[in-house]
Amino acid sequence: MTDTDAPKKKPWQRLLPIGVIALALLAFYAFGLQEFIALESLRKNQSLVQDYAEAHRFKSMLLTIAIYASLTAISFPGGAVLTLLSGFVLGTLYGGISVVIGATIGATIIFLAGRSAAGDIIARKGGEKMARLEAGFAKNSLSYLFILRLVPLFPFWLINLAASAFRVPLKNYVVATFFGIMPGTFVYASVGAGFSSITESADVGLETLGRAEILLPIAGLVALSLLPVFIKKYTNVSQGDDS
Repeated sequence: MTDTDAPKKKPWQRLLPIGVIALALLAFYAFGLQEFIALESLRKNQSLVQDYAEAHRFKSMLLTIAIYASLTAISFPGGAVLTLLSGFVLGTLYGGISVVIGATIGATIIFLAGRSAAGDIIARKGGEKMARLEAGFAKNSLSYLFILRLVPLFPFWLINLAASAFRVPLKNYVVATFFGIMPGTFVYASVGAGFSSITESADVGLETLGRAEILLPIAGLVALSLLPVFIKKYTNVSQGDDS
């Protein structure tokens, strides 16, 4: 049986995956689960959490991947904070690796859910932003999506749904997401790791704040924040042209 021969799903069946994701996000806030991933909460239990992470590195990474994938899948709007926390607990390398894997898995889940949830409806109701994204994906979905992941010109969740709505090939989506989010992820993870070193210091002064593990991540964050300006100036990606 071909796709054209298959019975069409009813509107509620097509929107069910997105509805489940929306309810999961509401439930997350309703039960106050965001308090457990707050930086202040982890700071109070820093020694306990980091001792466990050091003693059980692989388990801690798997847990971080699972949490990040789940929260990305429900479009939790705190990806930057979660990445900082991952670096805070696991350090730059292990925290960054965990986030890249978890974010890619979670983004793929929402991508597949969006495909079955009437991507054409999403595209029609998306307005000017969706029209720009559609033009970019039509030219070269892999390179355009890579740039969108590298430079946050559009919200992460919007890119997920747009890529789904405009039928970006799954392989291109996964590859561009995995490699495109790496630079920003490791910068944020390094900032989190640097914050960890501050809280571990008994005496925090100018000397502490001038250490390389503090200054280098901040410099990376500044460079990352300037990247969209550079991209917009020398390319037309914001107008959906990646040529």
